[in-house]
Amino acid sequence: MEDIKCGFDPVFDQNSKVLILGSFPSVKSRAVDFYYGNKRNRFWETVCSFFGEEIPDDISRKKEFLKRNGIALWDIVIKCEIIGSKDDTIKNFEVADIKKLLQNSKISYIIVNGGKAYEIFCKYYGDIEVPYIKLSSTSPANTHFTKEEWFNALSAAFGRTQ
Repeated sequence: MEDIKCGFDPVFDQNSKVLILGSFPSVKSRAVDFYYGNKRNRFWETVCSFFGEEIPDDISRKKEFLKRNGIALWDIVIKCEIIGSKDDTIKNFEVADIKKLLQNSKISYIIVNGGKAYEIFCKYYGDIEVPYIKLSSTSPANTHFTKEEWFNALSAAFGRTQ
C-alpha cells in the first residue's frame, strides 16, 4: 500500500449550483495537481461539450469555466491510502465535508461520478436533503460510459432541455 495521499480543495464559489463529486484523484490528476488530469478521462470533454465550449487549456481556465457555469467540483475522499488510481484499493480514508460546502454555495443538485464515489457518498451523506444522482464514471477504464447519460443529468441539474 502506498503512503497517505491527499486530494484537492473543492472548486466552487457562492454561485455554484451543481456539485460534481468524484472519488479521489488519479495518479495522472495528482501529477498535474488538478481534477481529471488524465487526457483519456471523458470528464472535461463531456462537461465542456454540454455547455458548447472548448476544453480549457490550463487549470486557471478550467476553474473559470466551472465557476462561470455554476459547477462545483470535489472528491468525496480527501485523504486516503490508495494503490495507483484504483478506487477499489481506497482505504483508511477521510471524507469531504459536503455539508459545509453546501452551506457556502447555492448547490441544489449533486452528480456523483462513478460507483465508488457513490458508495462512499451514500454511507456518509445518503440522508442529505439535496437531490443526488449516480452516473457512470468518466474514467477511461469504464467501458459503460455514455455521454447521453451525462447530458441528461446535466440538463436536469441545470433545468435545460437538450
